[in-house]
Amino acid sequence: MSSSVVFKSFIGLRHSSTAEPPKLHSHTNSISLLPRRRLHVTASKSSPRLQNRNLRAAVIGGGPAGGSAAEALAKGGVETYLIERKLDNCKPCGGAIPLSMVGEFDLPLDIIDRRVTKMKMISPSNIAVDIGQTLKPHEYIGMVRREILDAYLRDRAAENGAKIINGLFLKMDMPKGSDQSTAPYLLHYTEYHGKKGGTGVKKTLEVDAVIGADGANSRVAKSIGAGDYDYAIAFQERIKIPDDKMEYYENLAEMYVGDDVSPDFYGWVFPKCDHVAVGTGTVTHKGDIKKFQLATRNRAKGKILGGKIIRVEAHPIPEHPRPRRLLGRVALVGDAAGYVTKCSGEGIYFAAKSGRMCAEAIVEGSENGKRMVDESDLRSYLEKWDKKYWPTYKVLDVLQKVFYRSNPAREAFVEMCADEYVQKMTFDSYLYKTVAPGNPLEDLKLAVNTIGSLVRANALRNEMEKLSV
Repeated sequence: MSSSVVFKSFIGLRHSSTAEPPKLHSHTNSISLLPRRRLHVTASKSSPRLQNRNLRAAVIGGGPAGGSAAEALAKGGVETYLIERKLDNCKPCGGAIPLSMVGEFDLPLDIIDRRVTKMKMISPSNIAVDIGQTLKPHEYIGMVRREILDAYLRDRAAENGAKIINGLFLKMDMPKGSDQSTAPYLLHYTEYHGKKGGTGVKKTLEVDAVIGADGANSRVAKSIGAGDYDYAIAFQERIKIPDDKMEYYENLAEMYVGDDVSPDFYGWVFPKCDHVAVGTGTVTHKGDIKKFQLATRNRAKGKILGGKIIRVEAHPIPEHPRPRRLLGRVALVGDAAGYVTKCSGEGIYFAAKSGRMCAEAIVEGSENGKRMVDESDLRSYLEKWDKKYWPTYKVLDVLQKVFYRSNPAREAFVEMCADEYVQKMTFDSYLYKTVAPGNPLEDLKLAVNTIGSLVRANALRNEMEKLSV
């Protein structure tokens, strides 16, 4: 089937905007977009109406969370600034996005490298289970490169009126004076002008609200005393493999589990445009990350043989939300807030979604930038977020604790993944970010099978312990 026929079958998704890929790295070049849609709200506010200006907001960080937040703010009539140090940043990230994100965030198909329709889950004993037979013809998991996705979202924010600043955020002075509810936040940053190795120019910026989208090592989080959290180290190598081997990964992703690749996570081989991303992560044994990476490469050795490493990347990934995500008119989103799921390690969709939700709360509270906002306006974002997504995080936390605790438990997990009902429920929930309605009889069978798998896993572990004595 030709690609043009496949693209036409995608239901409710935006087609590629141009025949040629858009220029994503220059903020002066225009990008083909759908007509600008302005978010209008009607709200009753006791906060003062702003005189002779609109509300000013700064977004710190230019990843999916920051780009989505800046776009929503600018569309909503807020004077918007986005500060990002590395406009060509290549975050070590598997790069998987759910189908719903393509439609919900109006992403053109030409920024998606691969449309994965098949996955292999590979157990510690190298038993492979094929996943994906329940997918419908138009369904897939998108694989993107972060440098492409992030730049596209930033450029689109700029098209809608956000000012993109190539700068390093340094610190933030909290509001001062008799009326701290309306006094500005003073941001300190170093601005760069594209000259590599340049020292930059120290500058300041006064704003009324701040969205911290600056990742796991968030300086905005430190500024508001948001507290620490456990984090994983993700390590990834981009490997250019021979064309004949690349064909194997054309629409296939692999996930490896086992103590050799990670004691508490998984290893992956995800396809990109002309290479594969091979990586792993861990919370508990960060010092051994390179050993786990070598094991991941060895598990996939026959399929990536002859490959050349073209880039090595490493980055911290949060394991749970921060103790504080909001203070005054400052809110955290994405990795800065700790929005990465356990078990799967998914963060891109939740970053973009949280950035947009936070920005929309500011737009609504300010009546399209006409009034000052307060903490209650931003808190509405947290309340909606927790109500919608907190159960997802808790369920995946439990799954990780149950199935990633030992090799026998991982064997049970892979065995369970072979069940067609499990695959359907998992993919439906992942692709559309909703809890898929279950069949009571199938749910009962699943519970029995899960218990059986765990019992077998526990028996296997006991036998292995006897052998090691």
